[in-house]
Formats: sequence, structure tokens, C-alpha cells
Amino acid sequence: MQLVRSILFTTYLFASTFVYAIVVLLVCWMPFERLYRIARSWSRNQLWMLEKLCGLTYTVEGLENLPDGAHVSMWKHSSAWETIAQASIFPPQAWVLKRELMWIPMVGWAMRFLKPIAINRKAGAAAVNQVVEQGQQRLREGLWILIFPEGTRVAPGEVRRYGISGALLASRAGCKVVPVAHNAGEFWPRRGWLKRPGRITLRIGPPIEAAGRDPREINEEVRNWIETQVASLPRTQGRSARVQENSTVGAGRGASMPDT
Repeated sequence: MQLVRSILFTTYLFASTFVYAIVVLLVCWMPFERLYRIARSWSRNQLWMLEKLCGLTYTVEGLENLPDGAHVSMWKHSSAWETIAQASIFPPQAWVLKRELMWIPMVGWAMRFLKPIAINRKAGAAAVNQVVEQGQQRLREGLWILIFPEGTRVAPGEVRRYGISGALLASRAGCKVVPVAHNAGEFWPRRGWLKRPGRITLRIGPPIEAAGRDPREINEEVRNWIETQVASLPRTQGRSARVQENSTVGAGRGASMPDT
């Protein structure tokens, strides 16, 4: 029954996202603030339906850690859930994402009006420079920047190399980095249809000063905080210490994505 409910939700997610995209395209001439309200409405609608159909809800810890102004947020990426939830939880953000998403009919076209930073993940240093250049522009416009530093979704217990672009952007822009940890991958795995019932915990960390600091030092501080917090969050799959050891070994081999 849970699998059936999960399939129903996924079907609803795809269909309703298409509808919301059409709405954005129809009113694309409106100010960004109003367009972002549509994105936030989409996010809240998906989270509500996820709870009703799959019994999966969430709690947020550390909202008091969000500083005034626009900054860089760096998130653990273990599920599709956080790509939905972020618009409901954080101030308006520009998302760093792979450019292939912009090619999706209707949905990708609508996303262009929400000021993402669409990178070619195979471009290496050029992608990093793009994030820094466009990211500073978005920050000046008052938008936060959301980055998944591992570059792709990872399974619970897995750690990949953290790309440097978010830390470099924050250092150059003189803003803060807000790390975000969660256990969404325990309930909504990166592969498969099943969404397990339960409560996702999302934890927002204290802002990290980045102005004038070595980006590698910032990156390591962010990584240590996120991975420590993820390891302390509730699990659903009874993973053993051996799995964690294997994931640590895997992290030493580095990520398959470029160092963005």
C-alpha cells in the first residue's frame, strides 16, 4: 500500500509541477518576488500532498540561525525532498543546478524566470567561475544562493568530495555560509518509487563567516558540520558501522562531479 501511495504522489508531483510551470510562463512578466511566491506555493503544495499520501512530514531545527541579508546556503543532497522543501523553509534563493534541467519543456523554461545559476557540470573551473560571477550578482539582488556541494545526490551514509564554488563565492562576496543537514534520504531514497512514512529532520547550522578566509578552510568547516550532524540524525534502515566505514573510504576517492 505504501508503494501505491508513493506512486500516486510521484504522479501528482510531475503533473502539478507541469501545471505550475505553465502558470509561471503565463505571468513571466511579473516581478521576481511574485514569481517566487508561485514557486513557494508549489513547494508547500507538494509537502502537504506528501504528508497526506505518504505520511511523510518534516521538522526544522535552527531557524534562528538564519542571518539577515543574503548569504550562501550549502545543503546535504541525499534526496529529491530537499529540492522541493527549500523554497518553503529559506528566504528566496537562486539555485545552482545542472543546465540540463533548463531543457525540460515547460518546467525548464519556467525555471529560467526564477534566476537559477545553470552550470555545465563538465566544465570544471569554468563552472566554478560562473557560480562566483553570477552568484555575486544574485546576492547583490538580495537573493540567497543554494548549493549542493557534493554535486549530486548521495545515499545515506555516503560522503563525496565537497566542491569549492560555494565557499569561494562566499569568500569573494564577503557573506556568510549557512550549512544545512537533514536525513531525507532515509525516507525518500535517491532511487526507486517508495517514500517511507515518518518525520524528516532538517537542521540549520550557525552561520559561518567567510569574508577574507581561505575557501578550502571554509569548505572543510562546512563539511565537518554537515556530516557530523547527518551522522547524529535518526535513521530508518538500521545501517551498520561497517556501512559508515565504507562510505568514508568512498569519500577519499572523491566525487564523480567536477569540483564546483
